[in-house]
Amino acid sequence: MKSAAREATAAPSTVTTSEKMSSAHFRTALTLGFGLFGAQLMWMVYNTYMPIFLQAGAAGFSTSLAVRGFGLSATLTGIIMTFDNIAAFFLQPIMGPISDRTHTRFGRRIPYIMVFAPLSAIAFALIPVGTLLIPPSLSGQLSMIRGPFAILIGAALVMVLCMALWRTPLFALMPDLFPSALRSEANALINIMSGIGGIIAFVAGGLLFSLNPGMPFWFGSLITLLAVLVVVLKIREPQTSTERSESRRIRDILLDLRRMPSANRTSLVLLVLTVFGYMLGYMAIETFFSSFAVSTMGMKPSAAAMLLAVSYVSFLIFAMPSSTLAKRWGRKRTVMTGLVIFGLGLVVIWLFPSVPVVVAMLLVGGFGWALVNINCYPMILDTSVDESLMGTFSGLYFIATTLAGTLGPILNGWIIDLTGRNYAVIFLVCPLFFLFSFLCLNRVTTGEIKA
Repeated sequence: MKSAAREATAAPSTVTTSEKMSSAHFRTALTLGFGLFGAQLMWMVYNTYMPIFLQAGAAGFSTSLAVRGFGLSATLTGIIMTFDNIAAFFLQPIMGPISDRTHTRFGRRIPYIMVFAPLSAIAFALIPVGTLLIPPSLSGQLSMIRGPFAILIGAALVMVLCMALWRTPLFALMPDLFPSALRSEANALINIMSGIGGIIAFVAGGLLFSLNPGMPFWFGSLITLLAVLVVVLKIREPQTSTERSESRRIRDILLDLRRMPSANRTSLVLLVLTVFGYMLGYMAIETFFSSFAVSTMGMKPSAAAMLLAVSYVSFLIFAMPSSTLAKRWGRKRTVMTGLVIFGLGLVVIWLFPSVPVVVAMLLVGGFGWALVNINCYPMILDTSVDESLMGTFSGLYFIATTLAGTLGPILNGWIIDLTGRNYAVIFLVCPLFFLFSFLCLNRVTTGEIKA
């Protein structure tokens, strides 16, 4: 481990707001991005194939492949699929403050990544084992296959719990390693790595699943282990005061938040509400776009998924340019512009629901989403007046995103039911949530790049 430490990527020195990202910063951001690359790959595989395992074998649920499963209803499947958001909501916010006050020879954040990332990857690899133990003749008969079901649920629970325990420390490494002026650019590079993980999950996962339902999980587990190894060996955390980190308790950190200047505290609350609002809106599109494409436009589910991927690719293309625009315009103006662009594009889809219009507006929407998603997290970080609280502020960001991820599908589904299953309403609901975020953000006075 000592030799690895000598070769590790040290935290680059702080630069002024006028300087560009150096090659050292660029390498560090890409290295850190490997962690999110692995996490995103696992999540995309989990969200894609776990519902199939849970519902396969049920009456009325058919797949093109001979997949064995447990025959659960859509309602029970939906409940199980919220376990990750519930775990994240309760654990990720507290892991930030805990890692803020951790002091070890490996640093404050790395120990949690070293322990819980491999555990989550191993548990992830065990998820399909439960389905592979089901005899073909008993597929869908839960009362007869409780043992395999216990293996699948147990592995899934361990996976989501361990993921919640290492994601916030991983995210908190970004502000630890990068000065204020480079946080949007670093966040963009990290999100690009995450996006690549998602694309690999879609492409490679689909090919591997056709060979064996367990292979996407085993492949994702192996890739995540390798990606986390890169982070652990190559990232060297900046030195912190032992006395400061060991003496800070959760109560002290909460007192520090209360002692923030009123402008910073008010802006922090408004920024958390901003993230919560736009994520509620985004959940309407992410959850129900495929239903809209199938029911309203008559598309096949596979084609609908590929159509939505257009905005995903557009987001990746414009991730880095969005950080450059934030330096020129300011983060607040950039995020507000992104909300307007994405929101107007969705309204156009509602007015003219045809495939060419949808493709064009999703391309535009991906650009708008990059302006929003790349810069809002650094705004929350730079609302802090204490750089030792980056884990705490990362936790506040995750409170907003995970709460929206839990409530969003339920709330948006209820709105769709109220309109008689008119799925096109999502293109009006999402802009309304964006408008709420726009109004909250308009009153924010902090969060710009610090000198």
